[in-house]
Amino acid sequence: MDQETLAEYRYRAVCEVLGGSPIGEVAARYGTSRQSLHTWRQRFQQEGMPGLADRSRRPRTSPSRVIAEIEALTCQLRRQHPRWGARRISHELGRHGADPTPSRATVHRILVRNGLIDPQAQQHKRKYKRWQRAEPMHLWQMDIVGGVPLADGRSCKLVTGIDDHSRFVVIAAVVAVPSGRAICAAFTEAMRRYGVPSEVLTDNGGQFTGRFIKPQPVEVMFERICRDNGIKQRLTKPSSPTTTGKVERLHKTLREEFLDHVAPFESIAAAQAAIDGWVESYNRQRLHQALDMATPASLFRPNGPTRLDLGADPGGVTDTDDPFQEVAPHPDTPGQLPAASTLLVDVIEPPALLTDGAVEGAAVEFQARVPPSGQLTVCSGRQSIGLHESMAGRLVTVWADLRSVHVSLDGHVMRTVASRLRPEDLRHLAMRGARPAGLPPAKPALRRRNGIPVLPEGGAVEIERSVTKDGQVTIAGSPHLVGFAWAGRKVSLRLDGHLMHAIADNALIGTWPCPVSTDRLAGIHGARTPSTPLPPPPLPAGSLRAQRKVHATGRIMVGGQRIKFGPRHRGKVVTVVIEDTHLRVLHGDEEIAVRPRRDLTPITRLHVTGAGVNPGSCQASPDDKTSSKS
Repeated sequence: MDQETLAEYRYRAVCEVLGGSPIGEVAARYGTSRQSLHTWRQRFQQEGMPGLADRSRRPRTSPSRVIAEIEALTCQLRRQHPRWGARRISHELGRHGADPTPSRATVHRILVRNGLIDPQAQQHKRKYKRWQRAEPMHLWQMDIVGGVPLADGRSCKLVTGIDDHSRFVVIAAVVAVPSGRAICAAFTEAMRRYGVPSEVLTDNGGQFTGRFIKPQPVEVMFERICRDNGIKQRLTKPSSPTTTGKVERLHKTLREEFLDHVAPFESIAAAQAAIDGWVESYNRQRLHQALDMATPASLFRPNGPTRLDLGADPGGVTDTDDPFQEVAPHPDTPGQLPAASTLLVDVIEPPALLTDGAVEGAAVEFQARVPPSGQLTVCSGRQSIGLHESMAGRLVTVWADLRSVHVSLDGHVMRTVASRLRPEDLRHLAMRGARPAGLPPAKPALRRRNGIPVLPEGGAVEIERSVTKDGQVTIAGSPHLVGFAWAGRKVSLRLDGHLMHAIADNALIGTWPCPVSTDRLAGIHGARTPSTPLPPPPLPAGSLRAQRKVHATGRIMVGGQRIKFGPRHRGKVVTVVIEDTHLRVLHGDEEIAVRPRRDLTPITRLHVTGAGVNPGSCQASPDDKTSSKS
């Protein structure tokens, strides 16, 4: 009800009390208390009808109320800096000498009272488990953010990195394409300026990790740099951006305070210069609430001397504890930096590009991922190498020059083929990221003359072949029996035009007439120069032992004699002890058959190895005089 109606209502109650009615009955009948009705009567007797209207409940005095000057200064700071909250304004009032300094809650009430805070629906914030490293340089958080506009219409990316403890921005590099090499270059540059961190935290992007690359995980360049520099790499869980919350919060601040208010930059260099200026202000001037209103630079301590020259403190007072001042030479060794700075010199960088001054035709080396088809392209339109499909997705190292191309995996050479590359192809590979190579990882391929392979001096070549389940290898399109004992393994075959030697486990396992003529040796697929001397043939002095795999029909063949065991032994690898008059067949330590020899002539074509060698070995006992020739 309005004030006139309310005053009339109270007037009737007061009149009944003044007329002699009991005050308690009147109060109950009008729905009020005795104390209120007594107050109305006193005010009516003193002031008349105006005394019955409502009065302000505001206290007559407010000794603790903020003075008008401080309230005006609070509103002024808010209007000048719309992004400053109550906590920041309270801190700034303290720096301006306000005494007493109003609290955050007081500043918030002032802003609400003056209409400087937009009312909004309160939302229950999600609770996160907050964490922070105890010291600077323990952990860097890294990420990639877009939204850096250029005048030509492109939108560049920004590689960012922040120190977890101090919130100091260590990386802010503008890149046109966020490739793995560009990110690694920014990372290594930051380590050279501030030192090597103990850990680095990133998301699961392909530039940072290869663990999710299909069909098989690989090691990317960023992971290699972390491994070579002793940095523990940490990855977030998939779809968990809050784990890298500090660098994500940096992105939000960068957008709201800078990127959303700038015009497109003329070039990448102009964008980099502008962002460097903003980062300088963020690190050294902007107060951070998570740091109790301290600047990130005041808490950051690099591991070694920095190459930055940031000058004096913005306030005009030089800070003697400034972490960005150059470190003086060690007093014991004039002109030398302390030991802590050596990390800056030893940072492992991404492979450098081949310089223009490189020797014409010099070897190059690069890493490549095997495609699903297994056809690894060395140089598009010039040369490719076929690998097994099981290698799809693996990261291999390719060493190439004008004579040979070697493909290695984990330090082991898998293929060596003759090079079809030209000097301009090597320069093209260098521009694509190949680095100058060192010594070749294996013997070179056969030399070519007018595009035709030429045999080396001595006329011998070496090839590698896989033994099939039938114990055969394929040479120049024709199968040749090596032995069941070597099924599924790789053997080296050395051909000189007259003989073919089979080598496995650095031992000679057999010799046959060469199935390929001398003029065709150089054209065999995979032919290369022999890498090791030919092992000497074994000279056993006792009984012979040979291994055979039992055929599906339950039979084996040894020394020109067929032995039948039955289907229950099929697939077993048995050992045949060849004595003067009998053949004893063993499976492990169990003797499963003894057969008389049908032909007692000396065995000269049995595939043997020296004593102590694995499959197909031939061992002699002192009391047996049987000999073998290979």
